[in-house]
Amino acid sequence: MAHRNTDIIPTIDGLAYGGDYNPEQWPREVWDEDVRLMREAGVNLVSVNIFAWASINPGPGEWDFAQLDAVMDLLAEGGVKADLATSTASPPPWFSQAHPETLPVNPEGVRLNSGARAEYCPHAPVFQAAVVEMAARLAERYADHPALAMWHIGNEYYRSCTCDFAAEAFRAWLQERHGDLAGLNAAWGTTFWSQTYSDWSQVLPPRICAETPNPGLVLDFKRFSSDALLELFRSEAAAIEVHSPDKPITTNMMVTGNFSGLDYHRWGEHATGPNRLIATDHYLLPDGDIDWPAQAAFGADASRGLAAGDPWLLMEQSSNSSAWRRGYFAKRPGDLLRHSLSYVARGSEGAMFFQWRASRYGAERYHSAMVPHGGTDSKVFREVKELGAWLKNLAEIKGSTVDANAAILLDFNSCWAAGTPGQPSSDMDTYPELRRWHAALWHRGVTTDLVNPAWDLSRYTHVFAPHLYLLDDDANLRAYVENGGTLVVGPYSGIVDSNEHVHPGLPGALGDLLGIRVEEFVPIPNGDKVALDNGWEGHTWSEVTHALDADVVANFEDYPETGAVFRRSLGRGQVWYLATRLADLDPFLSSLDLPADFPETPADLELVRRSRPAGPTYLFAINHGDEPAKVPATGRNLLTGKPWAPMLSLKPGECAVIREA
Repeated sequence: MAHRNTDIIPTIDGLAYGGDYNPEQWPREVWDEDVRLMREAGVNLVSVNIFAWASINPGPGEWDFAQLDAVMDLLAEGGVKADLATSTASPPPWFSQAHPETLPVNPEGVRLNSGARAEYCPHAPVFQAAVVEMAARLAERYADHPALAMWHIGNEYYRSCTCDFAAEAFRAWLQERHGDLAGLNAAWGTTFWSQTYSDWSQVLPPRICAETPNPGLVLDFKRFSSDALLELFRSEAAAIEVHSPDKPITTNMMVTGNFSGLDYHRWGEHATGPNRLIATDHYLLPDGDIDWPAQAAFGADASRGLAAGDPWLLMEQSSNSSAWRRGYFAKRPGDLLRHSLSYVARGSEGAMFFQWRASRYGAERYHSAMVPHGGTDSKVFREVKELGAWLKNLAEIKGSTVDANAAILLDFNSCWAAGTPGQPSSDMDTYPELRRWHAALWHRGVTTDLVNPAWDLSRYTHVFAPHLYLLDDDANLRAYVENGGTLVVGPYSGIVDSNEHVHPGLPGALGDLLGIRVEEFVPIPNGDKVALDNGWEGHTWSEVTHALDADVVANFEDYPETGAVFRRSLGRGQVWYLATRLADLDPFLSSLDLPADFPETPADLELVRRSRPAGPTYLFAINHGDEPAKVPATGRNLLTGKPWAPMLSLKPGECAVIREA
């Protein structure tokens, strides 16, 4: 892969380390203590001003930068750089009171009240103007400030709205996408249920209606909402670049397995390249199916995919519990270190947290922090200091990248379409299935990119499409297979086109490539399984499927003449099709010739390499297991400065980063 941008934060020496810093929540005397502790912990970057709109713009036409000036000056004096946010993620109450039309309207038609965060309609003209003015004022004032390292626009974009502003903007977006009403009616199939539109004023966002809404409308509104938030981001970026053209610009995305509300591939087109960087937030969840190390790897690999292989930045994670998750949980000793190092291993140019100091009040007062409520004499702060020392020792890896041999196909439009109403099963969610496949590959030591199915796939030996419900044609996937790749396709894939119309014949866009014919869908009740004649089991979904030009590897026992697993050779490659969701993925993965950089290593030993074209390679080794694990490498462990030999082992919970000889 040709890497485009390998020094994403030029003003930071080495890797970035720190977190969200909210001094407006604390008396002035605490600030000096904060900077002292930041130095002690090795912090070199903090995100400031994310939720400080009310501090710098306390009323209509009132501007007060004194507090932010003092914070920026203090950081500069302390040698800490600022990821300066535009504060536009949360308008203050005075703004909502003065402009009630900017408060969002939910699908039930209820205008939401102020009192939380992200209380804005992204389509309201007065809000759009306000955020551009805010970004411009900040950029003009702080463009040359010595503390400034980068710009942080908004925060975790996700808000949608169905108000009249949204309706007007939605119609304009639809006119650009579909042309005239005839094109819209054809795209949405409005002859069904007599939904044909005869005037643009009849077209509304997907508000609550009497029956199942039109799937095409629901899907297009998802696309529209993502594009509208992207335009907000771009408008602030443009305002900043007028005054500060040389500093990186970012926002914190959430492509982590927990959120798929935006088309991050479209966002990535505007968030990568010169003076742009991909940043992501990832909060690990107690999850009985996917353990924390595999969750962290998924978030990192997805973020690296958005960056097209370039370095990226972990902008937020939790040092311990996340207060807004149901039920408090605590990380084990060493988890903070291991999880953070895993993100760095997989391409992050540092490790950031929410937040620096735990808040005494507010909705997230029990959210963990680098300086917890328990103070500095705590497990968390001791690990915070240790991580700071590690990242300082790893400064030389900055700009190195990760090259994976396998990929999982992630298409946000397909995720949305699979969730539109009227599906034959409500259990065929896409994101959890992608995470399950990724976790299975992670436990086998396979480093995996998550990429768009339309991208160039030629560098990968294996490509997995666990659930690619929406696909217009098979051209890119066919070329990949014919040129020597191995493609694995999961059930209920290729079924609809980009308008959510079912392709003629099943499995639609992929039938010719797979060499099969699907006769009918047979969803499996939740908790039940189906047996295959080779000893494997399936769950959630099955199909009555027949081979046309493919080999049957396994049949369903209940349908002896019906295939469950198919394999077809095509050109120099091969393609597999699974007509069910396999309950255990390991036996199937064992049948593939998967690339293994480190064969016969324990499943809980995470091994990942970073490298650069002209320079050393760095082997990250993280032992998540309960037994010692040998690491087959020769070189020097950068975390300790000591030599490393192939027979050396990591104790349970230990980590090493080996500059290989």
